[in-house]
Amino acid sequence: MQNHLITQLDLQDFIQKFTLLFARQKDFTLEGDKNQFFHYIKELDSINFTPPPKIENLDSSLQIIKKFGILKLQEIFEFIKIIRYFIYLKKHAEIQKTQYLNSYLQKIQLPDSLLEISKYFEKDGKIKNGIFEELDSLELSLKRQKTNMQQALELLLHSSKLAPYLVDSQIHFIDQTQTLLVKPGYQSVITGVVLQRSHNGFFYLLPEEIKSIYQKIQEIENLIEETLFTICKQISLVFNKHVLFLQFINKEFDKIDHIQARIFFAKEFNLNFILPQYKNTHIVLKDFSHPILANPKPISIDFNKQLLLITGVNAGGKTMLLKSLLSAVFLSKHLIPFKINPHHSQIPHFKNIFAIISDPQNSKNDISTFAGRMLDFSHILQEKEMLLGVDEIELGTDADEAASLYKVILENLLTKNAKIIITTHHKRLAALMANDSRIQLCAAIYDEEKQKPTFNFLYGSIGKSYAFETAKRYKIPLNIIEEARKNYGQDKEKLNVLIEKSAQLEINLQQKIKEYEEKIALYNKKQEALQDLKQQYIHDFTKEKNTLQNIYNQALKALKLELKDKQTSDIHRNINHANKILNSLKIQTTQETKPRELSTGQRVKYKTSKATILSISQKQVLIELDEGMRLKVPPHQLKPIGKEAATPKKRIHIPMPKTSHVHLDLHGLRAEEALEKLDKFLSDSLLSGFDEVLVYHGIGTGILSRVVKEFLSTHPKVVSFEDAPPQMGGFGAKIIKL
Repeated sequence: MQNHLITQLDLQDFIQKFTLLFARQKDFTLEGDKNQFFHYIKELDSINFTPPPKIENLDSSLQIIKKFGILKLQEIFEFIKIIRYFIYLKKHAEIQKTQYLNSYLQKIQLPDSLLEISKYFEKDGKIKNGIFEELDSLELSLKRQKTNMQQALELLLHSSKLAPYLVDSQIHFIDQTQTLLVKPGYQSVITGVVLQRSHNGFFYLLPEEIKSIYQKIQEIENLIEETLFTICKQISLVFNKHVLFLQFINKEFDKIDHIQARIFFAKEFNLNFILPQYKNTHIVLKDFSHPILANPKPISIDFNKQLLLITGVNAGGKTMLLKSLLSAVFLSKHLIPFKINPHHSQIPHFKNIFAIISDPQNSKNDISTFAGRMLDFSHILQEKEMLLGVDEIELGTDADEAASLYKVILENLLTKNAKIIITTHHKRLAALMANDSRIQLCAAIYDEEKQKPTFNFLYGSIGKSYAFETAKRYKIPLNIIEEARKNYGQDKEKLNVLIEKSAQLEINLQQKIKEYEEKIALYNKKQEALQDLKQQYIHDFTKEKNTLQNIYNQALKALKLELKDKQTSDIHRNINHANKILNSLKIQTTQETKPRELSTGQRVKYKTSKATILSISQKQVLIELDEGMRLKVPPHQLKPIGKEAATPKKRIHIPMPKTSHVHLDLHGLRAEEALEKLDKFLSDSLLSGFDEVLVYHGIGTGILSRVVKEFLSTHPKVVSFEDAPPQMGGFGAKIIKL
């Protein structure tokens, strides 16, 4: 199924070119967490590293190990190459300080016994000298015998007795055996075995003395084979103990192979990666080029709805736009790099991607074009949440009937959250679906002046097929085209224009409706906000009313207690006076107060107390309560009050402290103790009438200095504070103004 999709999207050569970079051949699909692989790719792409060597498929070798079989030396070395590459990657990732890759590789613990076996081999897979003494001795003997044979052959070639019988002075290989080419009569000077006769009647002779050396060489080679077999047996037993790890590392090598192939493929052809997104189905392509095109014109498209309906001129690029969208999603899904601007593109992930592009009609399967299309759709209708591309959707049947049928089919797929791309040069289906808010229209643009397609696209409109113009461009005789125009009829031409205009008007109407709906929603939102504000004002008013009622009741109660022992006439006189004051207060509170600027000396209300403004800063106002206390409060907590009869201020008598000083030493105290003493010191200083005092806190670790600053910044009676002069303590002391 996947190979069929690759063929339909014209990606065969591109995928094949990519798979050539694998260290061993495998399927190009990458199984696993794409986000994790994307991190590995980004990290490896940013550093220089060596690709892995070519590795054979080791599935059969693993089966042999499981069955306690004995591997050949080359099969063992294939595993060693994998282990050595992971040793290299682990060191390289650690040196380069890669985050994700290094964390992944350090979790792979290579067994010590396998690390030891990896030291046995040279780079070409041969056993190193000094590992196995018996093997070293045999190979040395073999080398000496080969030297002896070479020397013996050289002596025979330069022998004066044999010279008359030598055809040439070369050594000839017959069945991998070194021989001399001699003439008849050689028996008088040399003995040996004739291995073969030449076409000219000469003899390929193996001299007797060389033959004996050959026998010794064969004996040594047999012993070497036996020794290597023993070595392979020992290593295979070790491999059997670690068969699960070998299975794991073999699988992980394929994972690394997938990553490195993608990186080197991207570097070689200047390609980019796009990580597929799972959050939504919004497709944005910026400067995408389909791999099949030699000199591509990059396309950019924002496909944000469910269905993209591409209409317009034939040979205008409709099919290539469809294939480009499907190809970009397919390649991104498998983390294969391609030509695109990755910083301004967005590609979602789809579990299933389907394409209905080619004509299914085939004489062998006895199926018509339309029947084949229906068969494809019957399978697709069973799927959900997929990406579907259909080229020339009305192909194979009457366009009007097909439009009605496909409209229902497409609407059924849209309810299943399918993302769909279709192309058509008929207007009927586009006109039927143009008013659906889930549909996005796209028209291939035709240059009428130059009479050729531009391969550009206009979004939000239905395009013409330009059949007559295309026929003219391809040299169809003008008389035939004009006759066709007559048969087509002016009325139908006008009808098509009306269909296009009505579809466009429908689109514009839907856009206007959407804009007005957004405005209505905004108006409703503001109305709700105003209603909430009104309710808040009612709540605040009720709360204030209840507060005033409580004050009224408390005042009345206090008045009754105060006048309990007085004359009745005095009581009535005071009650009338209190009622006048309360009535004036009620009238004042019911009037709508307008916010006004605060000023120095103004009478205001703070919570349940009245006060006078002494000074105003940007964020705080200094007030003096009628009770005599001074406070710094935010402006919004004050309410201006009108003119009122001056009432004598109640003075709270606080006894003067017995002892008071203008300085305080906090050295050696903990933060809590220091703040407690500082608070009492400031209170005593205020009572004593001091307007400036000195506090020593020292420098030390800076903790005491910091908490003192924070305390002074929030104290309501501290006007300002600053570091003391050097002679008075400098940074270790604070001068405080009260």
